[in-house]
This record gives sequence, C-alpha cells and structure tokens, in this order.
Amino acid sequence: MRAAVDRYGYRGDIAQAASPLGFAFMQFVILATAREHEQPYEWSLHEMQAVAVGLDPAEIDVVRNRKPLAGLPENEAVVVMMAHEMFAGHQLSSATYAEGLKIFGQKNLVDIIGLMAGYSGTSVTLSAFNQQMPPGWKQFLPLPFTPPGDIYADSRSRLPLIKDRVPPQPGFAKLLYGRGPEPLGTGPSHIGLHAAAFPALLASVGRPLIDLAILVTAREHDSQYDWTMNELAAVKDGLDPAVIDVVRNRKPTAGLPENDAALIDFARELFRAHYVTSPTYSRAVKAFEEGNLVALVRVLSQHTQEAGLLAAFDQRLPAGQKPLLP
Repeated sequence: MRAAVDRYGYRGDIAQAASPLGFAFMQFVILATAREHEQPYEWSLHEMQAVAVGLDPAEIDVVRNRKPLAGLPENEAVVVMMAHEMFAGHQLSSATYAEGLKIFGQKNLVDIIGLMAGYSGTSVTLSAFNQQMPPGWKQFLPLPFTPPGDIYADSRSRLPLIKDRVPPQPGFAKLLYGRGPEPLGTGPSHIGLHAAAFPALLASVGRPLIDLAILVTAREHDSQYDWTMNELAAVKDGLDPAVIDVVRNRKPTAGLPENDAALIDFARELFRAHYVTSPTYSRAVKAFEEGNLVALVRVLSQHTQEAGLLAAFDQRLPAGQKPLLP
C-alpha cells in the first residue's frame, strides 16, 4: 500500500502501518532521512514512535551516531546507504538501487523511496522555520550546529501559535499515544496554517520569483531534469537570465534585486547548512512577509521531494533536450 502524501510530504502513519514492510521498518526509513538532513524535530518524534512499535534501540543508535552498518540487517543497511546517496550525493548508484530492488521488490522500493523523498521535504519545512521540540520533550539527535534562538515559546518555532485553528492530527500514532504524531501547535501541519494561498502568493511575488525558488532548489540538489525543464519555463515567464546565471553557476548574489537575492541566500543556507540564521530569516520575512515566505518554502519543499525521486529513479531528459545545468 502506498502512503498518501499531504502538501508538505508528510505521510499518514496509518498508511505506514499498513505497509507489508511494517510500521517499525518505515519509521527506520524516516529516521535515516531525518539523519541526513540533521533534522532534530523529525528525528526525535519518529525515534519515540519507532521505539514504541518495537524497533531495536541499538539499530537506531547506528543511524544516530553514523556507526558502521555491519551490525544492521541488510534491509536497514541498504536504506541508510540509499538515504546517504540520495541526499548527500544527489544520486542513487546503480549498485545500491539494484540491491534495494533485490531486497524489497519494485513496489516496496518505490514506497520506501517515496517516503524518503516526502520526509526530505518535511525536513526542509521544519528547518526553515527552526521548529524545536516542545518544553519537556527530549531532543535525541546530535547536531553539528546550535539552532538559532529566534522562536516563540508556545509554538517552539519562528511562527506564532495559531490558537483558533487546529490542523487535523490523524494517524497511527494517535492510537499509540492518544494524540496525533505532532505535538499540537508544532510541526509541519501548524506551519502550513501560516501559508498564503497560491493565488495570493502569485499576485504578491509574481511567477518569476516562484520559478526562481524552483531553480535554486534544483541547483542545490544538482537535479538536471528539474533544472532544465524549469529553466525553460522560467525564461518564458520572464525571469532575468542574469539571475538564472547566478544560480546556475553559484555566483554571489550581490547586485541582484533584493527579493531575488534574499530568496537565493535563504535557500542556499537552508539546503547547505540544514538551518537558516536569524539575519537571513529576518531578511526574507522583510522581503516577502511571513505568509508568502511560508508558501515559498512550500515550493522549496515540494521540489526537494521531486529532486529525491528524480535522483533515485535516474530520470533522464526527453530525447533531444540539451541539459542546461553543469
């Protein structure tokens, strides 16, 4: 059974539980993804779920501390290899893909890669808005950085708590804990409540800037297919070729229009460091306003998912189409 995907790539826990691979194994897949993205909120919630449904803590510790994979079962070891290749190297080798296909079969492998791609997008959303664990909840992932302190006390993120709307909290975790998978007021669902609707985003920032969000995501993931197909569309939409060249060749943003520069610098920092500094975040809010920034991060998240899928399945350009990304 393939898990349903919401607009942030967050998979339903009931669908994971129904997978023939089992809920505990699918939690392991999410943990491998969260580890590659240095995402503490995603990791911590899913470690708790994984332990609750019987995943061996020693196996979790191998991923947490990047220990040798020799002690893992082969199905878990190949997942860690896949996650590292997809998200650190931006391509999945033929050998690792073939190993995954041999172990899981095509349908299950597609589901696993889809889950990984979805949670890579969720990681982007959580990291962009500095989502941290609620008070009293332990953070289980060692980080190579100290998260910025610019968060609200109630939501534990950069976005204030919305008290008059509660996002739906379905899922298998509710059966385990009597609550949804996300502590209320936190997580990707609550972040999504702040987003401007797409027509409002389009009217406010314009199509070329949305195209720029897609291109900088494709560039930071070395996604040839996503870049080439969307560069063609961006040129038609009127995005300045000089701006495209800055992204393509990873040039400094000095001299670009402020909105373009703010978006490029925000995305580069997010994808390279797995967090956004307070000055960079404040600059982006000033450029776009909060609701539009949340909606733009949704674009970054969606194309992060697509980059993962395209890399995993080695999607090639249409015949005769020249690659536009070096």
